[in-house]
Amino acid sequence: MDSRNLIHLSLLLFPLLLSLHFKTSQSSAHIYPSQPFHDVGNSLLLYGGSEGIFASSKSFIKFENITLRRTNDLQRKGRNGLVQAVIFEASDRNTIGGSAYGGQRSICCTPDLSKIQGCKQGEIIRIPSRHDPNWPILLRARFKGKALSAKMEDAEIRIKRTGMYNLLFISCDSKLKGITMTGKTVWKNPDGYLPGRMAPLMKFYVYMSFVYLLLSAVWFFQYIRFRKDILQLQHCITVVIVLGLLEMVFWYLDYANFNSTGKRPLALTTWVVTIGAFRKTVSRILILCVSMGFGVVKSTLGGLTSKVLLVGVTYFVASEMLDIAENVGIIDDVSGRAKLFLVLPDAFLDAFLILWIFTSLSRTLEQLQMKRTSVKLDIYRKFSNALAVLVVASVAWIVYEVHFKATDPFNERWQTAWTITAFWDVIAFVLLCIICYLWTPSQNSQRYAYSGEVDEENEEVQSLTGGKQDGDISLVKLDKNTDSDTEEDIEEDKRE
Repeated sequence: MDSRNLIHLSLLLFPLLLSLHFKTSQSSAHIYPSQPFHDVGNSLLLYGGSEGIFASSKSFIKFENITLRRTNDLQRKGRNGLVQAVIFEASDRNTIGGSAYGGQRSICCTPDLSKIQGCKQGEIIRIPSRHDPNWPILLRARFKGKALSAKMEDAEIRIKRTGMYNLLFISCDSKLKGITMTGKTVWKNPDGYLPGRMAPLMKFYVYMSFVYLLLSAVWFFQYIRFRKDILQLQHCITVVIVLGLLEMVFWYLDYANFNSTGKRPLALTTWVVTIGAFRKTVSRILILCVSMGFGVVKSTLGGLTSKVLLVGVTYFVASEMLDIAENVGIIDDVSGRAKLFLVLPDAFLDAFLILWIFTSLSRTLEQLQMKRTSVKLDIYRKFSNALAVLVVASVAWIVYEVHFKATDPFNERWQTAWTITAFWDVIAFVLLCIICYLWTPSQNSQRYAYSGEVDEENEEVQSLTGGKQDGDISLVKLDKNTDSDTEEDIEEDKRE
């Protein structure tokens, strides 16, 4: 691939890498630690949760110890206030609320709406679903007299239709402003507590663990077989393979534990996220070093070593913070501004690394063309072509992801949402396999190393001279090549 085309491709990728999105991460046990209600339209509202649930006799949403508390000022007034919980499927969202004469939509019944729709003033407007007239489900809790608290009756709602279910706690009494709620709701699918959109990922991580194990077996067989000829680059590849295997195994263990207990231990999830962030960091640094020709065109990175390490550490911190925010705890607790604050550094660093990788790769190709090292040039051409194909595939997937999110604001396509996350794990594995194939340990590994460059040129000379070569000339040639390579490395470091 022409170096100019590589740079153009990297520039095309730069703006698209900024279009990153958040993975949805939710807990099956939604806990409400004294959460306040908020003003929404003509109602007081508290968001209770949202999960995809498959229909089954084993699927349910359970209410446990839901307790509402009001302030002392409201208690002294001795007002009977009503709070309702409403459960509805995403496709039935229009069955909650209404509008009078085509005006603004209201959740609570107003005097005008009570005349038009026959709803009860001071309560939620509920229209029976066309799928089941008993849905949406309404539960009630009422403050009585001067009671400071009101308890909602524990209930277990069976799910008979597959869908994305939403839970809202609503009060239509504006004089109850300031109330808070404690308790929890438990959401369960047929096979366990994993939310519906996360359940397929547990099986996916089983398959990914298997393919990583297979790759590890093949790689370590060659690694041990030719351990005397191993390059520094191949040591780095080994580290990435091990980290990838550990990440997939621990993701499965995290999901399996979540599915069986309904809880995600903070330590386990944080450990998995840390391994993943470290694997992504090492993978990107590995690709960058390969693109710079480390161990093949140059023996060291020279003055660029500190810059590469600095970028690596910064990327690890940014990736770790973002992944923790997305996977540890309940994602809804992170505000929109906080999400933007966490995702922007990760996006910019990814874009910067891509630009650096393609720029370095184009320079390495130019050096190999000038030196006419055909074996190394062939490997780097294959690597650049494969990398370009995967970049194009990534760009296409980003466009699809943007379209997917933009056209599904209510998460009605939750059953296929897992593919958004899975794609990036697959693309990382494919790229790792390509690198393993191109730089697999063999008896000829040293031919690709920086120290073996002179031998490769000597072989070409021997083929032209019939195997006769003056030893003194060979020594002079070695010194000349060493000096010229050192000068080229210094010049390249200055350009970087």
